[in-house]
Amino acid sequence: MHAPHSIRALPALALLALLAGCSSGGGDEEGVIHGGEASLVLPTLDNVSTAIGATGHTLLIIGMIICVCGLGFGILSYSQLRSLPVHHAMLNISELIYTTCKAYLTKQGEFLMILWVFITVVIVGYYKFLVGFPWSRVGIIVFFSLLGMAGSYAVAWFGIRVNTFANSRTAFASLRGKPLPTHQIPLKSGMSIGMVLISLELIMMLIILLFLPREIGGACFIGFAIGESLGASALRIAGGIFTKIADIGSDLMKIVFKIDEDDPRNPGVIADCTGDNAGDSVGPSADGFETYGVTGVALVTFILLAVDDVAMQGLLLVWIFAVRAAMVVASGIAYAINHAIAGRKYREAKEMNFEAPLTSLVWLTSIICIIFTFATTAAILGNGEDGLGWKLALIITCGTLAGALIPELVKAFTSTKSRHVRETVKSSREGGASLNILSGIVAGNFSAYWLGITIVGLMAVAFGISTQGLGDYMIAPAVFAFGLVAFGFLGMGPVTIAVDSYGPVTDNAQSVYELSQIEQIDGIGDQIATDFGFEPNWETSKLMLEENDGAGNTFKATAKPVLIGTAVVGATTMIFSIIIGLTDGLTENVENLSIMHAPFLLGLILGGAVVYWFSGASMQAVTTGAYRAVEFIKEHIHLDSSSERASEKDSRSVVEICTQYAQQGMLNIFLAVFFSTLAFAFVEPYLMIGYLISLAIFGLYQAIYMANAGGAWDNAKKVVETDLHAKGTALHDATIVGDTVGDPFKDTSSVALNPIIKFTTLFGMLAVELAVGLTSMGYGLTVHIGAGIFFLIAVYFIYRSFYGMRIQTEISE
Repeated sequence: MHAPHSIRALPALALLALLAGCSSGGGDEEGVIHGGEASLVLPTLDNVSTAIGATGHTLLIIGMIICVCGLGFGILSYSQLRSLPVHHAMLNISELIYTTCKAYLTKQGEFLMILWVFITVVIVGYYKFLVGFPWSRVGIIVFFSLLGMAGSYAVAWFGIRVNTFANSRTAFASLRGKPLPTHQIPLKSGMSIGMVLISLELIMMLIILLFLPREIGGACFIGFAIGESLGASALRIAGGIFTKIADIGSDLMKIVFKIDEDDPRNPGVIADCTGDNAGDSVGPSADGFETYGVTGVALVTFILLAVDDVAMQGLLLVWIFAVRAAMVVASGIAYAINHAIAGRKYREAKEMNFEAPLTSLVWLTSIICIIFTFATTAAILGNGEDGLGWKLALIITCGTLAGALIPELVKAFTSTKSRHVRETVKSSREGGASLNILSGIVAGNFSAYWLGITIVGLMAVAFGISTQGLGDYMIAPAVFAFGLVAFGFLGMGPVTIAVDSYGPVTDNAQSVYELSQIEQIDGIGDQIATDFGFEPNWETSKLMLEENDGAGNTFKATAKPVLIGTAVVGATTMIFSIIIGLTDGLTENVENLSIMHAPFLLGLILGGAVVYWFSGASMQAVTTGAYRAVEFIKEHIHLDSSSERASEKDSRSVVEICTQYAQQGMLNIFLAVFFSTLAFAFVEPYLMIGYLISLAIFGLYQAIYMANAGGAWDNAKKVVETDLHAKGTALHDATIVGDTVGDPFKDTSSVALNPIIKFTTLFGMLAVELAVGLTSMGYGLTVHIGAGIFFLIAVYFIYRSFYGMRIQTEISE
C-alpha cells in the first residue's frame, strides 16, 4: 500500500523547515560558548569571479554534473560486470558469499546506530545546552552526522555487491587460458567502486556548498565529517578483526590437516571469503569515503578560519572543489587509456605480469592529474604576478606525486619480485617460521624509514613553496600547504580505491574456483564449449588466479600507506583549527605550544601509549576469535572420502564466531577511544593538542611498519606457492605461519589507525571546545573531575580489551 503523496513529502518538508530555521544563524550569540566550526559561515559563491569569467557557482554546478557522470560510470560498470558470462557452479558460490556478507553488514549497521547514539548525546549536550544553538541548528548537525555515517555505510554495501559479482566472473574468465580478462574484470570492479565513492562524496559536499543556506555550512560540514568518520572507524576496525579471524582459522587448517587453502570441506573458507569483503572491501570503501570527505572538511575549515578576505575564501573554495571534480575526469581518462594500451599489448598473450598494467595506471593517472591540476588552477586563479595559482598547483602536485611514489616504494618491500620478499622466502628455508617472521619485521621497519623520509621530503617542498608569498593571503600558510599535500594524495582517488579493491576480487576468485568444484562436474568441458564457446584450460587458469592474487596482495599494500599518510597530513590541518580557537588566531598563549609547557609535552608522550594499546587490542580480538574459529573448525571438519564440502550451517557458524568477536573487540576499542578523547581534552586543551600530534606521528610509523611487514609475509607465501610450487612442504608451512602473523598486522591494526586518527581529531575538536567552554563558565573543577571520571571509564574498556577478550581456557587444557 502506497502512502499518499502529502505524507511521503513530510520528511522533505521537515528538512526544509529545519533549514529555514537555521538560515538566520541565530542561537550561537545566545550562549557563552561560540560553537567552533559549527558556527562558521560559508562565503557567497555567486559573486566569485574566476580567471575565465565564469562564476564560482557555475563552475561548481559543472563539477556536480561531472560527479553525476562519475556515478553513471560506476553504475554502468556494475551492470556490465553483472552481465558477464559465468557458470552457475561459480555463481552459486559467489552468491553464498554475498549472502553471508549481507548478514554481517546488516549486523554492523545495527551496531553503528548504537555508536551513533553516543556521539549524538555529546552533540546535543554541547551544542544545545552549552552553546545555546536552537534545536533547528542542532538538528542539522545531528542529521548530517547521520548522513555522513550513511554515506560510509552505503558505499560499503556497493563495494561488496560489485566485488561479489566480479569474483565469480574473474574465476570463470580464467578458464579461457588468457590473462587479460582475469586482470580487466577486478580492475573494472575497483574503478566502479572508486568512481561511485568519490562522486557520491563530492555530490554531498557540493550540495552543502551550493544549495543550503550558507549560515549553516559549518554545522553541515562538521556533522557530516563526524558521521562519516564514525562509520569508517567502526567498519574498518570490525571488518579488519572479522577478516583476520576467518583468514587465520582457514589458513591454519593447511598445516593441521595438510589440505588446500580453499578446500571445500573446510567450513572456514566461506567465512574467509566473507572476510575478504568485510575487511578488504567494506573497510577500505568506508575508509576511502571518510578520508576524502574529512580532508575536504579540514581544508574548508582552514580557509574559513585562516583567510580574512571573504572574496578570497570563496575563490579558494571554488578552486578546491573544481580541482577535485577535474581529477575525477582525469582518473576516468587515465583508466580508459590504460585499458586500451593493456588490451592491445596483452590481447593474445598467454602470460602477463599482472602488476605491470596496475603500475602504469597509477603513474598515468598521476601525470594526467597533475596536468589537470595546473589547467584547472589557471582557469580559476589565473597566472597573476604573485604566482598564487602555480604555487598552489605545485603544492598539490607534491601530494599527487606521493600517491604514485608511495606505491613504488611499497612494492620494494611487498611485491612478489622484491628483494625483501625473496629474502623472507630464503630465510624460511633453513630458519623456518622464526626467520621468516624476523625477515618480515625487517621489511616493515625499513619501509617505515623510506616512506617516512619520502612523505617528509614532499611536505618540506610544500612548506618551502608556502613561504613564497602565501602568508599575504592567510595565517599559517604552511598548515594550508600540508592540507593541500593530503588533498593531492587523494587526487587519484578513484584509481587508488580501484587498485586497493583489486585485491579482494582476485583473492575471492581463487576461492570461488576451488569451492565450485567445477572440474568435477560430469561433462563440464563439453558443457562450457557448448554454452560459452570455448574449451576450458584448467591448469593455466589456476596458475593465473594465483599469480593475479599476488598482484592483488601487492596493490592492496600500496593503498594502505596512501590512506594513512593522508590521515596524518590532513590531521595537521584539523589540529590547526583547534589551535586557532585556543590562541585567538595565534595572538595569545602561543607559548603553550612548546615542550616547555608540561601538559603539551605529556600529550606528546600519551599519543604513543594509545597507538600501542590499540595495536594490541585489535590483535587480541583477532587472536581470541581465531582460537575459537580453529576450535570449531577442528571439531566440525569432515575429511573422509564421502564428504565433498562443508555444510552451509557450519560455514555460517564460523561467520557468526567472526562477527561476535569483531563486534566485541570493536565496542571495547571504540568506547576506550571515545572516553580517552574526552578525558585528555578535559585535563588541559594543550595536552590534547600534543596528544593529537603524537597520535598522528606514532600512528603513521606504526601503520606503515605493520602494513608492509604483513605484505612481505603474505607475498613470501605466494612466492612459495606460485614460483616454487612447494605447497605442503616445511617451507610452505613456515610461510603460512608468517602470513598468519602478518594478517592482523596489515589488515587489522595498521589500516584501522587511519580512521582512529581522524575520528579522534574530529571528536577532539568538539571535546576541547566543550572543556574550554565549561571552564570559561566557571565549571573548571567540574571539568577536571569529569576528566578523572572519563579516564577511569576509558581504562576500564582498555582493561576489558585484553582481560575481557582473552582466551577462557586453562593452560593445562
